[in-house]
Amino acid sequence: YSELYKANVNSCVRINASETQNIFGQEATVMASSGSGFIITQDGYIATNYHVINGSNHVSVTLYDGTTYDAEVVGGDEDYDIAVLKIDAEDLTPVVIGDSSELNVGDDIAVIGNPLGELTFSMSEGIVSMTNRLINVDGTPFNMIQITAAVNSGNSGGPLFNMYGEVVGIVSAKLSSSSSSNASVEGLGFAIPINDVVSMIEDIMTNGYVTNKPYLAITVGTLQS
Repeated sequence: YSELYKANVNSCVRINASETQNIFGQEATVMASSGSGFIITQDGYIATNYHVINGSNHVSVTLYDGTTYDAEVVGGDEDYDIAVLKIDAEDLTPVVIGDSSELNVGDDIAVIGNPLGELTFSMSEGIVSMTNRLINVDGTPFNMIQITAAVNSGNSGGPLFNMYGEVVGIVSAKLSSSSSSNASVEGLGFAIPINDVVSMIEDIMTNGYVTNKPYLAITVGTLQS
Protein backbone atom coordinates (compact mmCIF):
# COMPACT_ATOMS: atom_id res chain seq x y z
CA TYR A 1 0.00 0.00 0.00
CA SER A 2 2.83 2.44 0.75
CA GLU A 3 4.31 1.87 -2.70
CA LEU A 4 0.90 2.37 -4.30
CA TYR A 5 0.48 5.66 -2.43
CA LYS A 6 3.92 6.99 -3.39
CA ALA A 7 3.36 6.09 -7.04
CA ASN A 8 -0.08 7.70 -7.31
CA VAL A 9 -0.57 10.51 -4.78
CA ASN A 10 0.82 13.09 -7.22
CA SER A 11 -1.94 12.10 -9.65
CA CYS A 12 -4.67 12.86 -7.09
CA VAL A 13 -6.16 16.31 -6.47
CA ARG A 14 -8.33 18.21 -4.04
CA ILE A 15 -11.27 20.09 -5.54
CA ASN A 16 -13.02 23.10 -4.03
CA ALA A 17 -16.18 24.35 -5.70
CA SER A 18 -18.24 27.41 -4.82
CA GLU A 19 -20.98 29.64 -6.09
CA THR A 20 -20.70 33.36 -5.50
CA GLN A 21 -23.43 35.91 -6.09
CA ASN A 22 -23.64 39.67 -5.96
CA ILE A 23 -25.91 40.42 -3.03
CA PHE A 24 -26.60 44.09 -2.31
CA GLY A 25 -23.42 45.03 -4.12
CA GLN A 26 -21.23 42.56 -2.22
CA GLU A 27 -19.82 39.26 -3.44
CA ALA A 28 -21.12 36.47 -1.19
CA THR A 29 -20.52 32.72 -1.26
CA VAL A 30 -23.86 30.92 -1.26
CA MET A 31 -22.58 27.39 -1.88
CA ALA A 32 -19.29 25.63 -1.19
CA SER A 33 -18.27 22.00 -1.52
CA SER A 34 -15.10 19.95 -1.50
CA GLY A 35 -14.25 16.76 -3.31
CA SER A 36 -11.52 14.73 -4.91
CA GLY A 37 -10.35 13.98 -8.43
CA PHE A 38 -7.53 12.49 -10.46
CA ILE A 39 -5.33 13.66 -13.32
CA ILE A 40 -5.98 11.89 -16.63
CA THR A 41 -3.60 13.75 -18.97
CA GLN A 42 -0.23 15.46 -18.63
CA ASP A 43 -1.70 18.77 -19.79
CA GLY A 44 -4.25 19.10 -17.01
CA TYR A 45 -7.48 17.22 -17.68
CA ILE A 46 -9.00 15.95 -14.42
CA ALA A 47 -11.90 13.57 -13.72
CA THR A 48 -14.29 13.89 -10.79
CA ASN A 49 -17.97 13.47 -9.86
CA TYR A 50 -20.60 15.74 -11.38
CA HIS A 51 -22.19 16.40 -8.00
CA VAL A 52 -18.90 17.84 -6.70
CA ILE A 53 -19.02 20.79 -9.12
CA ASN A 54 -22.75 21.01 -9.86
CA GLY A 55 -24.14 24.52 -9.32
CA SER A 56 -20.74 26.16 -8.86
CA ASN A 57 -19.31 29.11 -10.76
CA HIS A 58 -15.79 28.80 -9.40
CA VAL A 59 -13.71 25.64 -9.11
CA SER A 60 -10.13 25.32 -7.86
CA VAL A 61 -7.82 22.32 -7.92
CA THR A 62 -4.96 21.71 -5.48
CA LEU A 63 -2.15 19.28 -6.23
CA TYR A 64 -0.24 17.22 -3.68
CA ASP A 65 2.64 19.74 -3.72
CA GLY A 66 0.21 22.45 -2.61
CA THR A 67 -0.04 24.27 -5.94
CA THR A 68 -3.58 25.57 -6.54
CA TYR A 69 -5.10 26.31 -9.96
CA ASP A 70 -8.36 27.82 -11.11
CA ALA A 71 -10.15 25.11 -13.08
CA GLU A 72 -12.42 25.23 -16.10
CA VAL A 73 -15.40 22.87 -16.10
CA VAL A 74 -15.10 21.23 -19.52
CA GLY A 75 -18.38 19.36 -19.12
CA GLY A 76 -20.13 16.60 -17.29
CA ASP A 77 -22.99 14.13 -17.20
CA GLU A 78 -25.41 14.21 -14.30
CA ASP A 79 -26.90 10.79 -15.10
CA TYR A 80 -23.54 9.03 -14.70
CA ASP A 81 -22.21 11.52 -12.10
CA ILE A 82 -19.00 12.29 -13.99
CA ALA A 83 -17.32 15.59 -14.84
CA VAL A 84 -14.11 16.74 -16.47
CA LEU A 85 -12.06 19.77 -15.39
CA LYS A 86 -9.09 21.46 -17.07
CA ILE A 87 -6.26 23.35 -15.42
CA ASP A 88 -3.51 25.32 -17.13
CA ALA A 89 -0.56 23.07 -16.29
CA GLU A 90 1.99 20.91 -18.05
CA ASP A 91 4.05 17.80 -17.29
CA LEU A 92 1.58 16.45 -14.74
CA THR A 93 1.52 12.79 -13.73
CA PRO A 94 -1.63 11.08 -15.05
CA VAL A 95 -3.08 7.93 -13.53
CA VAL A 96 -3.00 4.59 -15.29
CA ILE A 97 -6.50 3.45 -16.27
CA GLY A 98 -7.21 -0.20 -15.46
CA ASP A 99 -9.92 -2.71 -16.34
CA SER A 100 -12.77 -2.75 -13.82
CA SER A 101 -14.19 -5.94 -15.35
CA GLU A 102 -11.23 -7.86 -13.93
CA LEU A 103 -12.18 -7.03 -10.32
CA ASN A 104 -13.34 -9.93 -8.16
CA VAL A 105 -15.03 -10.01 -4.78
CA GLY A 106 -12.28 -10.13 -2.16
CA ASP A 107 -9.68 -8.21 -4.21
CA ASP A 108 -7.68 -5.61 -2.28
CA ILE A 109 -8.35 -1.99 -3.26
CA ALA A 110 -7.36 1.50 -2.08
CA VAL A 111 -8.84 5.00 -2.19
CA ILE A 112 -6.97 8.32 -2.10
CA GLY A 113 -8.96 11.48 -1.46
CA ASN A 114 -9.96 14.26 0.90
CA PRO A 115 -12.45 12.95 3.47
CA LEU A 116 -14.51 15.68 5.14
CA GLY A 117 -12.95 18.12 2.66
CA GLU A 118 -10.02 18.85 4.97
CA LEU A 119 -8.12 15.60 5.62
CA THR A 120 -6.29 16.02 2.36
CA PHE A 121 -4.64 13.20 0.41
CA SER A 122 -5.68 10.48 2.84
CA MET A 123 -5.57 6.82 1.87
CA SER A 124 -8.04 4.17 2.98
CA GLU A 125 -7.92 0.50 2.10
CA GLY A 126 -10.31 -2.40 1.88
CA ILE A 127 -11.62 -5.11 -0.38
CA VAL A 128 -14.21 -5.43 -3.11
CA SER A 129 -17.44 -6.44 -1.39
CA MET A 130 -19.44 -6.91 -4.60
CA THR A 131 -19.11 -6.14 -8.29
CA ASN A 132 -22.01 -5.05 -10.52
CA ARG A 133 -24.06 -3.95 -7.53
CA LEU A 134 -27.24 -2.25 -8.74
CA ILE A 135 -28.06 0.77 -6.57
CA ASN A 136 -31.36 2.59 -7.00
CA VAL A 137 -30.84 6.36 -7.19
CA ASP A 138 -34.03 8.38 -7.66
CA GLY A 139 -35.59 5.46 -9.48
CA THR A 140 -32.60 4.86 -11.75
CA PRO A 141 -30.41 1.76 -11.28
CA PHE A 142 -26.68 2.50 -10.99
CA ASN A 143 -24.08 -0.19 -11.61
CA MET A 144 -21.50 0.19 -8.83
CA ILE A 145 -18.50 -1.48 -7.22
CA GLN A 146 -19.21 -2.02 -3.53
CA ILE A 147 -16.12 -1.68 -1.30
CA THR A 148 -15.19 -1.74 2.38
CA ALA A 149 -12.71 1.17 2.21
CA ALA A 150 -13.76 4.15 4.33
CA VAL A 151 -15.54 6.66 2.09
CA ASN A 152 -16.84 9.96 3.45
CA SER A 153 -17.96 13.35 2.25
CA GLY A 154 -15.00 14.85 0.38
CA ASN A 155 -13.93 11.52 -1.12
CA SER A 156 -16.38 12.05 -3.99
CA GLY A 157 -14.69 11.92 -7.38
CA GLY A 158 -11.49 10.34 -6.12
CA PRO A 159 -9.84 7.30 -7.70
CA LEU A 160 -10.36 3.68 -6.70
CA PHE A 161 -7.11 1.77 -7.22
CA ASN A 162 -6.44 -1.93 -7.66
CA MET A 163 -3.22 -3.32 -6.26
CA TYR A 164 -1.41 -2.72 -9.56
CA GLY A 165 -1.92 1.01 -8.99
CA GLU A 166 -4.49 1.26 -11.80
CA VAL A 167 -7.69 3.30 -11.52
CA VAL A 168 -10.64 0.92 -11.72
CA GLY A 169 -13.38 3.20 -10.41
CA ILE A 170 -14.50 6.69 -9.40
CA VAL A 171 -15.50 6.92 -5.75
CA SER A 172 -19.01 8.20 -5.05
CA ALA A 173 -19.40 9.29 -1.44
CA LYS A 174 -22.85 10.56 -2.36
CA LEU A 175 -24.08 6.98 -2.59
CA SER A 176 -22.12 5.55 0.30
CA SER A 177 -23.57 8.09 2.72
CA SER A 178 -27.19 7.61 1.67
CA SER A 179 -29.55 5.14 3.27
CA SER A 180 -33.27 4.60 2.85
CA SER A 181 -33.54 3.77 6.56
CA ASN A 182 -31.36 6.76 7.62
CA ALA A 183 -29.15 4.31 9.52
CA SER A 184 -25.46 5.08 10.02
CA VAL A 185 -23.25 3.51 7.37
CA GLU A 186 -19.94 1.82 8.19
CA GLY A 187 -17.62 -0.29 6.05
CA LEU A 188 -19.68 0.51 2.99
CA GLY A 189 -18.65 2.54 -0.04
CA PHE A 190 -19.39 2.60 -3.74
CA ALA A 191 -17.43 3.45 -6.87
CA ILE A 192 -18.47 3.86 -10.49
CA PRO A 193 -16.69 1.19 -12.61
CA ILE A 194 -14.16 2.94 -14.83
CA ASN A 195 -15.13 0.77 -17.82
CA ASP A 196 -18.66 2.23 -17.69
CA VAL A 197 -17.52 5.84 -18.03
CA VAL A 198 -14.04 6.04 -19.59
CA SER A 199 -15.40 6.53 -23.12
CA MET A 200 -17.79 9.21 -21.81
CA ILE A 201 -14.89 11.01 -20.13
CA GLU A 202 -12.99 11.01 -23.43
CA ASP A 203 -16.14 12.28 -25.17
CA ILE A 204 -16.47 15.15 -22.70
CA MET A 205 -12.80 16.04 -23.17
CA THR A 206 -13.33 16.27 -26.94
CA ASN A 207 -16.85 17.67 -27.23
CA GLY A 208 -17.76 19.09 -23.81
CA TYR A 209 -20.59 16.61 -23.33
CA VAL A 210 -21.56 12.98 -23.96
CA THR A 211 -22.54 12.86 -27.62
CA ASN A 212 -24.13 9.41 -27.92
CA LYS A 213 -27.10 10.04 -25.63
CA PRO A 214 -30.56 10.38 -27.18
CA TYR A 215 -32.34 13.72 -26.86
CA LEU A 216 -35.89 14.80 -27.62
CA ALA A 217 -36.12 18.38 -28.86
CA ILE A 218 -39.48 20.09 -28.41
CA THR A 219 -40.53 23.64 -29.24
CA VAL A 220 -43.62 24.80 -27.35
CA GLY A 221 -45.91 27.39 -28.88
CA THR A 222 -49.49 28.66 -28.78
CA LEU A 223 -51.79 27.68 -31.64
CA GLN A 224 -54.32 30.21 -32.87
CA SER A 225 -57.80 28.77 -33.36
